[in-house]
Amino acid sequence: MEYRRLGNTNLIVSRLCFGALTIGPLQANLPLDEGANLICEANELGVNFVDTAEYYQNYSYINLALKKAKNEIIIATKSYAYTYEGMKNSVEKARKEIGKDYIDIFMLHEQESKLTLEGHKEALNYLLEAKEKGIIKAVGVSTHTVEVVMAAADMPEFDVIQPLINFKGIGIKDGTADDMLNAIEYAYNKGKGIYGMKCLGGGNLIKEKDKAFEYVLNIPYLHSIAVGIKSRYELIADICIFEGNKVPLEIENMLLKEKRKLIIEDWCEGCGKCTERCRYSAISVKGEKAYVDETKCILCGYCAGACPEFCIKII
Repeated sequence: MEYRRLGNTNLIVSRLCFGALTIGPLQANLPLDEGANLICEANELGVNFVDTAEYYQNYSYINLALKKAKNEIIIATKSYAYTYEGMKNSVEKARKEIGKDYIDIFMLHEQESKLTLEGHKEALNYLLEAKEKGIIKAVGVSTHTVEVVMAAADMPEFDVIQPLINFKGIGIKDGTADDMLNAIEYAYNKGKGIYGMKCLGGGNLIKEKDKAFEYVLNIPYLHSIAVGIKSRYELIADICIFEGNKVPLEIENMLLKEKRKLIIEDWCEGCGKCTERCRYSAISVKGEKAYVDETKCILCGYCAGACPEFCIKII
């Protein structure tokens, strides 16, 4: 496994970052031991970097994994909080539920524009204070927009940026893959730690995974790449790809049998909260039930977190 220093931070991270969204209740909803053991196996195979978020509701998996793991695990998490007190509560929740005195990287979650960055100024101020106290080691921002990558690159407050990047530009809100790549290069040259996300377009590029992985692995400006992992087969395949080895045929065959889709259970009441949460207009309410447009859905799973009846799952 290759390791790189994350920008100007003191964090040395594996090129493969374990994307933990997939193991939790918004997606695969693995049993606690199974999810924690998957993180531990990844760690034994050289992955020392785990990406999560308060919204993912999966801190318990990481807590258990940290108790079992033999090697260091660097944790990055994020919060939608926009006030000083709200972010303070988010950081304390992460420390308590993950079981660490400090969090390696804490980020503003899914920022959309310069205006939203300004609107989160109080939350950012708390993160900077927490960094001074050693409660967090680095401050960051995650985003699906080129605008925020460019803005954050010029802000000394941010140490780390997590941009969405894939060869088709799926999910980029304000430009193309080339636009995002140029922004990432700019931020990299400014000394920011950069770790990409959604390199498989939320599952839409699974059939073109070789091309998708080749694209991001050939980007020299990405220190690490977060990949959602929900099974041992996916883990082994990703390890092979990131280490430049051929994926065993039996693993490829098992992966072919794993099909992912977004489902909406029959008890959906058609409240519409999922449509408000979806930024891709992939869900609509017809009559008294929500329906998904699979041509627009990127399988991020965020809509599931907005559903009060937990009707929405990715399987």
